[in-house]
Amino acid sequence: MSVKVWLRLILGAVATGLIWAAAWAAAGALIGFVDRGGFLDARWLGPPIGLHPGFVGGVVFSVVLGIAARPRRFDELSLPTVLACGGMVGLLLGVLPFVINPPPGDSPLWLVAAVVIGCMTLMSAVSAAGSLALARTAKAVRR
Repeated sequence: MSVKVWLRLILGAVATGLIWAAAWAAAGALIGFVDRGGFLDARWLGPPIGLHPGFVGGVVFSVVLGIAARPRRFDELSLPTVLACGGMVGLLLGVLPFVINPPPGDSPLWLVAAVVIGCMTLMSAVSAAGSLALARTAKAVRR
């Protein structure tokens, strides 16, 4: 592949990461706004909770789709395929913190793991579906 093709692929992956990061940061800000009672740990609230995992998830999602759906363009993929790839990325992102270091706290590990892994998987699947909708809309506008 030529340098132009590689640059286009890298730029697409970074752009997807930035879009996911913005969406996940907005979700984190919403969580911080909703938790006015201070039930959640304050250091995890707000945009930082979603910014970094959203960026990494978007980039990894782009790479996974680039490998899994090689001959087809992104906007030509089916929704179940995109949801499955997004869900796999979310599962990976959700498990990763527990592989690195188990969380401290009074809550049972299985409960914390279920919430974190479930939320990451759901957010990734929703972000993947949103990315597909955005790509199809962009294709329709170009016509």
